[in-house]
Amino acid sequence: MKASEIRKMTPEQLNEKLAGLKKDLFYLRMQHATNQLDNPLKIRETKHDIARIKTVLAELSASDKQ
Repeated sequence: MKASEIRKMTPEQLNEKLAGLKKDLFYLRMQHATNQLDNPLKIRETKHDIARIKTVLAELSASDKQ
């Protein structure tokens, strides 16, 4: 997911997407622990997407306080 796509989303959509990504990350870690994960890079990509969303949410929060 690209940052430009994330910035177009509303805070409510971002929170929903964040919750979904955290759930996905949990399942990916479980698959990795049981050697069922086909592509280990999915864990890294999911972590990066979570970080991007958190960054945009923090920026939105900071702009609301000003």
